[in-house]
Amino acid sequence: MALKEGLRAWKRIFWRQILLALGLLGLFLYGLPKFRHLEALIPMGVCPSATMALLRDNFTGALRPWARPEVLTCTPWGTPIIWDGTFDPDVAKQEATQQNLTIGLTVFAVGRMRTLHAALGGQLGREAHFVFCMDVDQHFSGTFGPEALAESVAQLHSWHYHWPRWLLPFERDAHSAAVMAQGEGDFYYHAAVFGGSVAALRDLTAHCARGLAWDRARGLEARWHDESHLNKFFWLHKPAKVLSPEFCWSPDLGPRAEIRRPRLLWAPKEYRLLRD
Repeated sequence: MALKEGLRAWKRIFWRQILLALGLLGLFLYGLPKFRHLEALIPMGVCPSATMALLRDNFTGALRPWARPEVLTCTPWGTPIIWDGTFDPDVAKQEATQQNLTIGLTVFAVGRMRTLHAALGGQLGREAHFVFCMDVDQHFSGTFGPEALAESVAQLHSWHYHWPRWLLPFERDAHSAAVMAQGEGDFYYHAAVFGGSVAALRDLTAHCARGLAWDRARGLEARWHDESHLNKFFWLHKPAKVLSPEFCWSPDLGPRAEIRRPRLLWAPKEYRLLRD
């Protein structure tokens, strides 16, 4: 009898702890803004010294990944994550000037993938060496220079870069073309900024446009729309360079020591006004 009572008491304590943990997780992810500051305590990992020695970039000169030991400065597949302090902006400017590059910039609110794919096959694709695509609802707050250039460029999402992979909001609907299984995915990328060579962007936009069309034909829509398909593409085709959250920061997160010089800032989202 005493054993049964002891088991019941243990079960009650166990499930109370589970419910408490789920409640705190809900507050952390969706509730009180102050809980968001705690995620800065989650370590991002460290770039292995052997990988640091091998990092090269054609647009910034020598990289200094060891200059930012508090953040992750390389990916598992050995490409750089660009943070302030890991490159010399003057050298980057000289490198870009010597190569005499033409950079295209496209800005969209909605419907970017199919439209951008068509544009890259026309005049834009003939005149530009590299192209960046950005959301319309953000503004420049610092220098966004040639250090961002690469064959394919992905942007770490400022709301998710500290999160463990199992918490990242990848598409989980098995019927969607953007679906990613548990354990898949490297980082969660923000569709507000991406770029690369014309050929690389043609591949990316074609993939995303096909996925969106597939879902639409079946009456589906991925959780984060074209961003879900972009994350699927970068899981299958690793980006050649990843930009730190400094390149696209959300003011709602407030200041953080690791975010030294934000380049782009999100504009406030007036969802209620738009929906009314």
